[in-house]
Amino acid sequence: MNLLITGASGFIGGALCETLIRAGYDVVPAVREARGMPNERVVGEIGPDTDWCEALRGAQAVVHLAARVHVMRDEASDPLDAFRSVNTEGTLNLARQCAAAGVRRFVFISSVKVNGEGRESAYTESDLPAPQDAYAISKWEAEQGLREIESATGLEVVILRPPLVYGPGVGANFLRLMRSVEKGWPLPFGRVENRRSLLYLGNFTDAIRLCLEHPVAAGKTFLLSDGEDVSSAALVRRMARAMNRPARLLPVPVSWLRTAGALVGRSADMERLLGSLTVNSTQIRRELGWRPPFSLEEGLRHAVAYFLRHIG
Repeated sequence: MNLLITGASGFIGGALCETLIRAGYDVVPAVREARGMPNERVVGEIGPDTDWCEALRGAQAVVHLAARVHVMRDEASDPLDAFRSVNTEGTLNLARQCAAAGVRRFVFISSVKVNGEGRESAYTESDLPAPQDAYAISKWEAEQGLREIESATGLEVVILRPPLVYGPGVGANFLRLMRSVEKGWPLPFGRVENRRSLLYLGNFTDAIRLCLEHPVAAGKTFLLSDGEDVSSAALVRRMARAMNRPARLLPVPVSWLRTAGALVGRSADMERLLGSLTVNSTQIRRELGWRPPFSLEEGLRHAVAYFLRHIG
């Protein structure tokens, strides 16, 4: 199968290219600027006017990973408009050109944030979406537009909503947490008893591969996870064990941590460490027979090993 992957130079995209090449796909990486990747196609900035004609030549399926993601200090005058331009209109522009070019299947990487920012019970595919920030709204609007294109053209659309994805080369908060554990810094999460679903990079790429191939996946939306939920405190302990380091957890009351987050304007970041966000991934397991090839424990070992070799 000839396959176009957008966002191919990113954390997930690079691993996905390797997975699919090993599986025998003819992979065409789409990148915004030249990266020297084999067979790459440079498409420039992604938006409502991007020309995908050359990149789509001969493609039978597309995995759309590229997106405008969260930034700590968004300088856009209208953040929602900026997210919509890339994540909504850019996605729908690509999908329309896919349909016109005869692409059979379009796998769209959305986000669990379409479901919401977390709650005590696990999210499922049947829940009413409740996106709360500009990023999540733009992804939800893209999902709706894709279903309309699917209905009008016959393009087979598969939508995946992952939670936090971790693995070798992960960045952002997960990397900062590993660095803190490796340095032995005390962390104030000893009393945190939340539950979080995570998704190991190798499990994610395996699920994407299956969704490209399985006939039942067409027209479906799936939530994904490793299948084991973990508290922030337990995550630190497991990281520390994988590093042969002590887990230095201080028993700070959760209410104090939330107050501290609010005082420094980091309530959302703090809530990701304190609140619960779990998903029920039963549907993809039942309908496609998917089983994550890696456990949470194995995924953390791989992520930590890469960190210690290349970063720590």
